[in-house]
Amino acid sequence: MAPSQYEHLFVRDLVDCRDDMTNEAEPAGRPLPANLSRPWAIMRADDVPEAKAYITMSWVHPTQEETFWVHEHEHEYDEVLAFTGSNPEDPHDLGAEVYLDIEGERHLITTSGSVYIPAGTKHCPLGFNRVDRPFRFLAVAVSGDGHYRPESER
Repeated sequence: MAPSQYEHLFVRDLVDCRDDMTNEAEPAGRPLPANLSRPWAIMRADDVPEAKAYITMSWVHPTQEETFWVHEHEHEYDEVLAFTGSNPEDPHDLGAEVYLDIEGERHLITTSGSVYIPAGTKHCPLGFNRVDRPFRFLAVAVSGDGHYRPESER
């Protein structure tokens, strides 16, 4: 079979991108919460130069303890945060209660879904009041160039 002219568009090996996440875990001066997997880069310009978005994914595991995760911050680009439950019998049920502040207003998330954060909007803290079943968290930075730019590089 001839090599595909599109193979360079695939990411076939996920990369630990923990060092990119300046507002959470070790880069923010705290350990990664025990109920979180490391963040994995799903798509970024470092891997696919044509990429216009930076996408990460983490697994969030069960805990009955309130868990703080991400500090308040803002970006110079739009961002989408997605929360996806793991119950195939009820895909709407997140199996958790997540809190997320937007411009200081607290929101509780208990269903699978997503939230659009416009550029320049202060958001977080982000954390969990409880997690009954594992769920997947995705962050999509719509930076236009596929690179994550931490606050220190603005």
